[in-house]
Amino acid sequence: MTTLRLRPEDPADTGPIRRLLAAAFARPDVRSPPEVGFVEELRGTDAWIPELAMVAEYGGEVVGYALLTRVRLVHPTGTAPALALGPVAVAPHRQRLGHGTAVVQAALDAATELGERLVVVLGDPAYYRRFGFTRADRMGLSSPWSGLGEPWQALVLPPSASGEGPVPRGEVRFPPPWSKI
Repeated sequence: MTTLRLRPEDPADTGPIRRLLAAAFARPDVRSPPEVGFVEELRGTDAWIPELAMVAEYGGEVVGYALLTRVRLVHPTGTAPALALGPVAVAPHRQRLGHGTAVVQAALDAATELGERLVVVLGDPAYYRRFGFTRADRMGLSSPWSGLGEPWQALVLPPSASGEGPVPRGEVRFPPPWSKI
């Protein structure tokens, strides 16, 4: 029996991830979806955290992907690290089988293990609510996407062993590749 394997991406996954993103985000009016170049650009920035680029592998094929990258939360007393989730992709022939949920949860679990505290996402509230995401604006978080309301969401991860305090409010600033999405 074949099982779903969840793991951080490795260099050999670059091509399969590119193909997965192209298939998952394919549109008839676009030759190459922007998500493909977006991930490749992020790999070359300080925002990239290799342990938080998760793949779902089924039968030796990369069928799912969830990426968490570094963003900064700017608040009145300084800055704090946070993470942005996206893109999340599942191969069209493997959708609605739980692979997306599994790979997102694996990424969030890995972030928790690394002591991260805050994740933001722009996406379908019905989907991301299952992980505990809520409206980011109600948490005092702003971004270029704040005006979209419910799709602008955030999740406070469980505190690490160091017992960090509450997550500050403020403006979430994204690295340059995000402006192209």
